[in-house]
Amino acid sequence: MSGLLEGKRLLITGVITDASIAFHVARIAQEQGAEVVLTGFGRLSLVERIAKRLPKPAPVIELDVTNTEHLDSLAGKVSEHVDGLDGVVHSIGFAPASCLGNPFLEAPWEDVSTAVHVSTYSFMSLAKAVLPLLAEGSSVVGMDFDARQAWPAYNWMGVAKAGLESVTRYLARELGPQHVRVNLVAAGPVRTMAAKSIPGFKDLEDQWAVRAPLGWKVDDPEPVGKSVCALLSDWLPATTGSMVMVDGGFHAVGM
Repeated sequence: MSGLLEGKRLLITGVITDASIAFHVARIAQEQGAEVVLTGFGRLSLVERIAKRLPKPAPVIELDVTNTEHLDSLAGKVSEHVDGLDGVVHSIGFAPASCLGNPFLEAPWEDVSTAVHVSTYSFMSLAKAVLPLLAEGSSVVGMDFDARQAWPAYNWMGVAKAGLESVTRYLARELGPQHVRVNLVAAGPVRTMAAKSIPGFKDLEDQWAVRAPLGWKVDDPEPVGKSVCALLSDWLPATTGSMVMVDGGFHAVGM
């Protein structure tokens, strides 16, 4: 029996550790028959080591989404490993400390601009960089945290995520004529390295598990990974510009 992603060629960004959501997306995708290429930033040797823990070791390409040279050469480097792409996962976000937890009114523009560049603008940058490789029917998926409300301490990262949601709609409009879908998965809190940098994350975890109608396990990235893979598959062919909620139903009942 063939897998959901049999024969798909995927580029997955954002693997830092084996607790990363992106790692579990890559793992599930491989289990479902996909060929995976990863990107890494910073400690590339660490990402390469983590990549060996996948069911099948995956090649790793260095990518700083704020580096024009990296973006310009990305398609060529990806082509060294696969002859095209059927899907891309953007699992990248960063905000300086002043943008998270500290008073909202005091974050300097220099820090806010970094958060927006890395967490928002890069979704477009990544899609544009690999566009020549994307086959008809391809799927571009980004990772979101529902930005329709103001979360405690999330501050400027929340603003960046709201921008990401808007970028998704515009990208969907631009890439639709090329039969490329663009969507987000808005996940509930998952205990990753990135999450640990968010002040008050523990309080959010505790409330989520109680309030979500289906319950929620912060140490189980499987539901999120499966949902991303569903969007990467051919089974949602007319879904684009959308935000798929994978949060145990928390968004339906709120705090």
